[in-house]
Amino acid sequence: MRVLATQVLIVITWLFVVGVISVVSTGLATTVALADDDDGGDDGDDDSGDDDSDDDDDRSPSARSSDARPGGTGAVNNPRDFLRNLFGGQTAQERRVQRPSAPQPTPRPSPPPIPRPAFAPDEIVTRGLTDEQTAQLEAQGFVVLERADLAVLGTTVRRFQVPNGVSLQEARDTIRALPNGETADFNHFYRTGQDDPANVAGPGGAPACDGLHCPARELIGWPTGLPATGCGIPVTLGIVDTGLNIDHEVLAGAEIDLTRIAPEDYSPSAAVHGTAVAAILVGDPQSRVPGLLPGLSLVAVDAFYKNAGDERADAFTLIRAVDHLAENGVQVINLSLAGPPNTVLEDTLLQLTNERRIPVIAAVGNDGPRADAAYPAAYNNVMAVTAVDRSGIVYRRAIRGPHVELAAQGVEVWTAASVEGARWKTGTSFAAPYVTAAAALLLQQDPTLTPEEIRARLATSARDLGAEGFDDTYGNGLLDLGGVCPGQAMVMPVSLD
Repeated sequence: MRVLATQVLIVITWLFVVGVISVVSTGLATTVALADDDDGGDDGDDDSGDDDSDDDDDRSPSARSSDARPGGTGAVNNPRDFLRNLFGGQTAQERRVQRPSAPQPTPRPSPPPIPRPAFAPDEIVTRGLTDEQTAQLEAQGFVVLERADLAVLGTTVRRFQVPNGVSLQEARDTIRALPNGETADFNHFYRTGQDDPANVAGPGGAPACDGLHCPARELIGWPTGLPATGCGIPVTLGIVDTGLNIDHEVLAGAEIDLTRIAPEDYSPSAAVHGTAVAAILVGDPQSRVPGLLPGLSLVAVDAFYKNAGDERADAFTLIRAVDHLAENGVQVINLSLAGPPNTVLEDTLLQLTNERRIPVIAAVGNDGPRADAAYPAAYNNVMAVTAVDRSGIVYRRAIRGPHVELAAQGVEVWTAASVEGARWKTGTSFAAPYVTAAAALLLQQDPTLTPEEIRARLATSARDLGAEGFDDTYGNGLLDLGGVCPGQAMVMPVSLD
C-alpha cells in the first residue's frame, strides 16, 4: 500500500505541474511571438497591421524591444525551459549568448619600408677620359651606355656599365687608376624629398598671400614695391628639378624655358615639386602665388624620372642639366634636391662656381636632424639652405651640420599646386628659392660679385638664430634683405623675440 500511495502522489504532483505550465504557457503565448526576434513588428501573422489584440503591433517599439532581452519571459513558451528557469537553470538561447567568442588574430605589424637605392647597381660615371682610355676600358668589358660633351665646361662625361663578374667598387678603382679617371664614381641617385604630410589647402579658397606681405617675405625683409624684374639689371635664374606645369595659371606670363634631359626609357616625373619651386621664384604677380622676381627669365631642366614609383635623378643627368643651364646664360642656380656625395658632380659644380662664377644654392634636405649631410648642399662651394617656420623655429626634419649656411621660411609656404590653384608646402626645398632670389638681387646691384662674395654678404646680413653665432642648425642665421635694393621700401623684418 505504501508503494501504491507513493506512486499516486507522484502522478498527482506531475499532473499539477503540467497544469500550471499549460496555464502559464497559454497566457503568455502572444508575448513570445515578438520577444524572441525583435523584428520591429514583422511577426508573420498576416494581420495587415491591424490594431487588434491578437498580436503586438499596437504596442510601441520601445515596449516591444524591451521584451527581447535574453532570458526574458519569452522562454516560457517551452515548458522544459520554464522548469529550468524556475530552478535556476539556463535556456539554450542563454547558453548561446554566453558562449565565449573565438579569439581574434593578433594584427601583424607593417613591414618596414624598403630602402630606396642610393645608386645604380652596375654603372660608373666618369669625367674627362680620353677616347684612348675609353677604348682601353671597353677592351676590359666596360660598355659605354651614354656620352655627353659639355660644351660650356669643356669636358666629356660618360656613363659606363661595369663588366660581368666585376663589383662596382672594383670597377671604380680600375677607372680611378687611369690618369684622368681620379673622379670616377657611382651613378648616385638624388631626390627632391617628400613634402610634409600635414600640407593642407589654404583656408576657404581665399588667397593666402597678396604677394607683398606674405609671412615668408616679411620674415626676410623682402623689398616692397619691387618691380617685376627686380631692382637692377636683369639676371637669368636656373633650376634643376622635376617637370613643371607651364600651363598653370600661376605661371601664366612667366618667361620659362623648360627642357627635359631625363632618360627617355623611364616614365616622366610628376609636375609637382618643380611647379611649386618655380612659382616661388617667378609666379604671376596677379595670381594667388606672386613670385619673388616674376619678371626675370627662368631656365628649368627636368632631370627627374620615375622607376618603380621612385622619382629621382641620377648624377650623370644632373651634370648634363647644370651644363645646360650654364650654356643658356643662367647666372644663379637653385637645386632643391639632395643625395649622396659624388666626386664627378662635385668637380662639375666647383667648375661652375669658380670658372663660370655662377652661385649655386641647394636645400640641405629633409632626412632629419640626425641624418648624414646631403649633397650637393654639403659641398664647400654650394650655399646650403635650411627651413624655418614663421617664428624662426627650424623645420623638424631639416638636416643639420656645419655645412648649413642660411635659413629661410620653408614651413607652410604658400605656392602653386601641381594642376591648378595653390596650397601650403613644407620642406627645405621651398626655403632655397628665397636665397636664390636674394643672390639674384645682389647680382642685379653688382654683376661683378663672385659666388664667394655673395655668400659673405648674405652671411653678414643674416639675423642670428638659435645659439649665439654660427651653429649647425641655422648656420649664419635667417636671411635678411634689409637695404639690399636702395630706394625701395622695405618690409620691416618680423621680430622673433
